[in-house]
Amino acid sequence: MPEQWKEVVSLFSNKWNFHRAVDALEGKHFAIRCPLNIGSHYYNCKGFHSILHLALVDVDYKFLYADVGTNGCSSDAGIFYATPLREDLELGLPEPEPLPGDDPPVPFFVIGNDAFALRTWMMKPFSDCTMTRQDRIFNY
Repeated sequence: MPEQWKEVVSLFSNKWNFHRAVDALEGKHFAIRCPLNIGSHYYNCKGFHSILHLALVDVDYKFLYADVGTNGCSSDAGIFYATPLREDLELGLPEPEPLPGDDPPVPFFVIGNDAFALRTWMMKPFSDCTMTRQDRIFNY
């Protein structure tokens, strides 16, 4: 595994106690006034008009990738899956390795929010509707 990946994974492990994480992905809606004669093109699932910004950040919240200004009716996942970033992450992460002192290999992954599909390379929080105490601790 290249040294740069080892360094990033080590930073996530040490700072956030989250092993095998390489980056974090998040979308944010920014409220806007509805443009004239545009209909629901900018109306989002949260109930207001917005533009959407999608960002991939490192352990210190530094931007590594940004998609800025998509209409609010789009979803985080919809934007992400249409970018070349998705394929780069899906195909470009290192091969799974065991955690220190363990045997089974554990995949490297990006941390995403609940909007993203769970994948071997995308970790997301547990759904709010059926969380146990352990799930809430994990999400925290």
